[in-house]
Amino acid sequence: MEFKETQAIYLQIGDYVCEQILLGRWMEGERIPSVRELGVDLQVNPNTVMRTYDFLQGNEMIYNKRGVGYFVAEDAKSKIIIYRKKQFLEQELPLFFKNLQILGMDFQEIAIQYETFIKNND
Repeated sequence: MEFKETQAIYLQIGDYVCEQILLGRWMEGERIPSVRELGVDLQVNPNTVMRTYDFLQGNEMIYNKRGVGYFVAEDAKSKIIIYRKKQFLEQELPLFFKNLQILGMDFQEIAIQYETFIKNND
């Protein structure tokens, strides 16, 4: 995993964990990699993974069974979607609108570019 300098590593790992859940690679109720396992897989300090798991547990996306490990919460997908929508609306959408204004673009131009992108990536 390559980390960006613009966001804390534990949050980027959190995004990775959330993505695995949303893609169905880690199912609700299923055990996820231990702190050490994920640390080795992602080549990061286990303390960083622990911080990620604490963050995700605090947001009720995963839970800990003492002595057994961490598991995907039953309603994790819906909580992740709510969290990601909030992130998008608060962080990415304002930047998107700012760039539209700066570049003098309108929604019709965006729609045309998006259609071209979809056609080229099918």
